[in-house]
Amino acid sequence: MSGTELPKAWEKLIQNCTFLPVIVKTLERIHDTRWSMEANVHDHFEMVYIKKGNAIFIISGQDVHLGPNDIVIIKPHQEHKFKVKSQVGCEFIVLRFKFRNQYDEAHSDISLNDFIEFVKNKESGAFITLKVSRKNDIVHVMNRILREKEKQDIWGDFLSYLLIMELFVLISRALKMEWEENIKSKSLKIKELMHIAKKYIDKNYDKNLTLADIAKYIFLSQSYFAHAFKEEFNISPKSYLLKVRVEKSKELLEKTDLKI
Repeated sequence: MSGTELPKAWEKLIQNCTFLPVIVKTLERIHDTRWSMEANVHDHFEMVYIKKGNAIFIISGQDVHLGPNDIVIIKPHQEHKFKVKSQVGCEFIVLRFKFRNQYDEAHSDISLNDFIEFVKNKESGAFITLKVSRKNDIVHVMNRILREKEKQDIWGDFLSYLLIMELFVLISRALKMEWEENIKSKSLKIKELMHIAKKYIDKNYDKNLTLADIAKYIFLSQSYFAHAFKEEFNISPKSYLLKVRVEKSKELLEKTDLKI
């Protein structure tokens, strides 16, 4: 977009972002079982949304079964191929993207990990999967990105950038909700997370710690974390943090000649 005058707000947004998402390619395809794909490896992320039908992705030797409204995000440098399983065919959308440093034009393979850092158990894998509904906002934004790339107008690159950033926010929220729903049925896991949070408070009470910081540390929403913490310890996390600070202050005063 060099040589194009941008609105001031847009200029500031771009200047504050070192790595900008770049769409490498967009595809919308329908294939039947006669179609085959050779295994390939590339240096960018690949996001596939299955609109209709069933398919199998073989990603780094692992079979990933996908059906309608399934999403898979394949990380860079992972060998993968795709097989259509439905006799009626498979309809899908593909977005390929990477992150480019706007200052030196270098590309990053790891920026995506920042927006999904709360799913540590999935970060080390070759891919991430997600189930959505047909009317989900994620699907809507993917379709908008597809349409904007087809227009190829003067603002297309920047609009694609804004849309893909919105897409990442929506995916991160969906993954976080999936994580919460998953642990809600596992009481032992919730108990473990609450004790981890408690130790985190004990260790970091002297910092500018907020409820959001603690909840983020164990990958939960603030509201669910606050409820679960009080359920486990019969005290709210804010009250517990204040209690720890008061007790530590008393201990410090007892070790000095200072008076209150």
